[in-house]
Amino acid sequence: MQSSLPSSWSKVINEEFHKDYFIHLNETVTKFYAAETKCIFPPEELIFRAFDLCSFEKLKVVILGQDPYPTLGNANGLSFSVADSVKVLPKSLKNIFLEVQEDLKIEFPKNGNLERWANQGVLMLNSILTVDEGDPNSHKDIGWEKFTDAVIHKISTEKSQLVFLLWGTKAIAKKEIIDCKKHLVLTAPHPSPLSAYRGFFGCKHFSQTNQYFRKLGITEINW
Repeated sequence: MQSSLPSSWSKVINEEFHKDYFIHLNETVTKFYAAETKCIFPPEELIFRAFDLCSFEKLKVVILGQDPYPTLGNANGLSFSVADSVKVLPKSLKNIFLEVQEDLKIEFPKNGNLERWANQGVLMLNSILTVDEGDPNSHKDIGWEKFTDAVIHKISTEKSQLVFLLWGTKAIAKKEIIDCKKHLVLTAPHPSPLSAYRGFFGCKHFSQTNQYFRKLGITEINW
């Protein structure tokens, strides 16, 4: 597994790569990709894509997902995002766009590639960065959660005036490692069809994020 990060992130969390749990994680994931008995998503070179596109210095928003889409061609290394070529959006992503559309009164996006958000300082981070094809949550408890928790904690400690968007029970649990006095933390049910109508729709997280930045004189996100 390629465990290198851009320099802006490396100086912040590079120490994690030298810890025993990550060395074991690296070995495990490398074997998964090399085995060729099953497909692993995203492609190996995209595992750390979220960090590649959103520098630590530029970071403004963190959106937490669970793990990559387990469907061929969907996962592109950013939580909730899909490649430009994907014509049928995953239902959770479609619901996110429906909320953006209603909240901000803008047109429904033309594609599901969220690189346009990442390029503005939105870190689209999954708690688990790899998955087996057709088997959601299959790489749970192999070490990814410890790594991404360390990332979240570092971000919370070393940055200020960020917005964390936590959707669903598992993401909301991360609130314990975020300093809510320094950052705006917004929570809502997960945007999946099973829970979107329980409070994700109408949460207005996108307008609230921009209102927060507006008050601070920070450039808003073009959602």
